[in-house]
Amino acid sequence: MATLKEYENLTVTERINRSFSEDFKRKIVSELDRNLITVSETSRQYQLTRTAVYKWIYKYSSMRKKGLKQVVEASSDTRKLLLMKEEIKELQRIIGEKQIMIEFKDKMIELAEKAYNLDIKKKFSGALSSGSGSTGKPSK
Repeated sequence: MATLKEYENLTVTERINRSFSEDFKRKIVSELDRNLITVSETSRQYQLTRTAVYKWIYKYSSMRKKGLKQVVEASSDTRKLLLMKEEIKELQRIIGEKQIMIEFKDKMIELAEKAYNLDIKKKFSGALSSGSGSTGKPSK
């Protein structure tokens, strides 16, 4: 059984028929479980197939035995998600403020209509469209 240093110095032909101790496999899987290394890094570093690494994970992972799923994401993804959540909160706050302003203006118009006995909403709703209103010709 070769140590890690000895293993790194082996040639390709010496690596063909090799075996790893259970302790070594458990150490690697433990590092994978704690997100200290990735499967790709492990494969590259020890010149293993990804299949071999996944077999170790299925056999030795404490998370796998507990039925837990491990989510792997880059730290930049986590940061982006946090920024997006903050942005959503800010947008919701702005929408809430705008809704309050709209309700305030509607209430002011309603009070002004009562106080001055006018229909402000109808009077200031905008110009008539070209298809409405009278043309001055009698209908037949």
